[in-house]
Amino acid sequence: MIKGFKDFLLRGNVVDLAVAVVIGAAFTAVVGQFTASFLEPLIGLLGGGGLDGGTFTVDEQVFDWAAFINAVITFVLTAAVVYVVVVLPMKSIIERRKRGEEAGPAEPTQVELLVEIRDLLRAQQGRGPGTDPSGPGTSSLPGQL
Repeated sequence: MIKGFKDFLLRGNVVDLAVAVVIGAAFTAVVGQFTASFLEPLIGLLGGGGLDGGTFTVDEQVFDWAAFINAVITFVLTAAVVYVVVVLPMKSIIERRKRGEEAGPAEPTQVELLVEIRDLLRAQQGRGPGTDPSGPGTSSLPGQL
């Protein structure tokens, strides 16, 4: 299961990217709500409390510094979790693969490669890949019928 999950992480295709974006958006919403529900009121209390806590006014313009600090905290929390959950594990996997402690994603076998080459050659010759009754790896070579 772990090997399959690591291969999933290292594939890098569009579906994986889409999943990462959805999970990232959901996580950002959770962190945003946490900071809005808990940290922003605390910042407001530190800034004087009440409705105007965490703000100051200059010439009737309201500056909401508590919201800015809240956004910075949201960014830092999101970035820290992404670093710990995604970047560090990927970095350690890549380092282990460089040292040879862990095998990379499984490569196709010679039979699979030969079948793929055969199918490509047949497609170039205008014949479909078709199935050979003798089974994979034992089919006729290009130029043989």
